[in-house]
Order: sequence, then C-alpha cells, then structure tokens
Amino acid sequence: MMNSSSGMMKLFDSHCHLQDPRILHLAPQIIRTAMDSGVVHFAVNGVSEKDWSLVKKMSEDYPSSVIPCFGLHPWYILERTPNWFNTLRDLFGSTPSATVGEIGLDKGSHGKQIDFNDQVQVFRQQLELSKELKKPASVHCVRAFGDLLEIMQSMGPFPAGVILHSYLGSAEMVPTLAKLGAYFSFSGYVMDLKPQKAKKMLKSVPTERILLESDAPDALPKSNLDLLQGEATSFQGIQSQETNITGSSNSSAQTLLKGTLNQPVNIHIVLRYIASMLEMPEEELAELSHRNALQLFSSYPGSKLN
Repeated sequence: MMNSSSGMMKLFDSHCHLQDPRILHLAPQIIRTAMDSGVVHFAVNGVSEKDWSLVKKMSEDYPSSVIPCFGLHPWYILERTPNWFNTLRDLFGSTPSATVGEIGLDKGSHGKQIDFNDQVQVFRQQLELSKELKKPASVHCVRAFGDLLEIMQSMGPFPAGVILHSYLGSAEMVPTLAKLGAYFSFSGYVMDLKPQKAKKMLKSVPTERILLESDAPDALPKSNLDLLQGEATSFQGIQSQETNITGSSNSSAQTLLKGTLNQPVNIHIVLRYIASMLEMPEEELAELSHRNALQLFSSYPGSKLN
C-alpha cells in the first residue's frame, strides 16, 4: 500500500513536535521520509515561549505541509515571562494559519511538581483564546480528565474543536467530551493500554472524531514486526534511504533510526494497530482520519488548508 505512489494512503499527523531539540537538526529528512510514505500534513505543536519562533519558521519553510500550533504546555509554565500571553496573542495575529497547542493539565509524576491551580489558570486563558479566535486547541491531559471535563463544560461547547491528543481516557467519558466538541487523537501510547481496554475505548469514539498522530519524538509505537507484516520491508527501505541522506557518521540520525526516538513515518504502525482494534480496513481508517483532520484544520479563518 505504501509504495504505490498513485494509490498511496494519505495520512495527517495531527500532533507532533518536529521543533524538539532532539530531532530539529533532522527535520528535513524526517519530513521527506514521512511524506514519501503518504503523511501529507504535520500539526507541529510548540510548548513554550522558547520554541514558538522555531515552529513559526518551520511553518514558513514547509508552507503546504506544516501547520503551526502555539501554546504553553503545563510542564513549562514556571518558565513563562510576565508578557507570555501578549506574545502568544500577537503570534496568532502575525500567523493566521496557526492553531492553539500544546496546552493542558497534568497530574502525572512530572505534573505533580507544578502547582495545579497555576496549571488551570494558564490552561483556561489559552482555551478561552482558542474559543475567541475560533481555532482548534490541542490538549495534553494526564490523570486530570475530571478537571478537564469540568473546565470544558463550564466554557463549552467548542465548535472549532478541542483535540485530546494521545487520548488514553476512559470509554465512558467519550460521549460527553465529544458533545462538547472533542476530537480524539491516538498515538503509539494507545498500544500500552491493555488490549481489552484499548478496544472498548476506541470503539466508543465516533468515527468522525478519530485522529491519528505520532507525537514525535515521543510515543514510539511498539515495533511489533507482526503488526507491520508486509510493511516492514517498506520501512526498512525508507530507513536505509534516510541513512544515505544523513550519512553514517551522524550518530543522532542513527540513534533515531535504531528506534529510541519517534518520527511521523511511524504513524503507519499506529494506523495498523487501531484499524485491527476497530476491525476496519486500514485504507478506510486512513481515509476517515485524514478527512477528519482536514476538516478540523481548515475550518478556521486563515487556515493554510483552504
């Protein structure tokens, strides 16, 4: 499926971090490799004031494929400057194609070290901004779904959409969140759930709200070759091409290829896993997730997909 250029499945990476310092120097090869495999768009999410300009530049360098997203991630709120919110608002003024993200709430091991009331305040400000600007928002939520739901109910609904990225919440919460405007984006992390739980949750999501993402350089999918089957050869081919591009002396590229870091081409592994869980042909899931993402990322004023 992947190697036929005419009938290639199109995929949309709804959430990644190609500006991350671990992979930024490899971004041109990573983007080319992914595009050669059918990944046509990348929603690149900033996480702090320090990387917003990198995301903006990447969007200018790849005008047709990179969608810029600017947000202050809960892990980085302690580093914010007093003027952070004005800087963010001005960025949306100068970059109309941008969406809001990555923003969110975190009560996990890392998030527990950051005052939760402060997280909520920063999150609310950005969610309000996304509503005001009629832009989708990409949301990180770890062990805080009750709080997230409460906030979304108090501020919602969100007609422009709220992307719950790397969704690992319960099946039971899906209908209420969907009613408020949530989309559910799945990365390699879904493969860490018990299969029974993953299947129940995936089947509870309305098909018009399913998105796929890499979350690169994190969320490396479990590289089960039995999941890849026929595609394994194609991936090896892509990787050897990339080795030629980057040169064997580039140790960072080699580390990436050895599978310690994730890259958008691996969204094919996520696609195969979720399609098997939903008992749906891969082509059908690729098509519907691509259509959902196109609709979401083209529905606001200034979108580069219009």
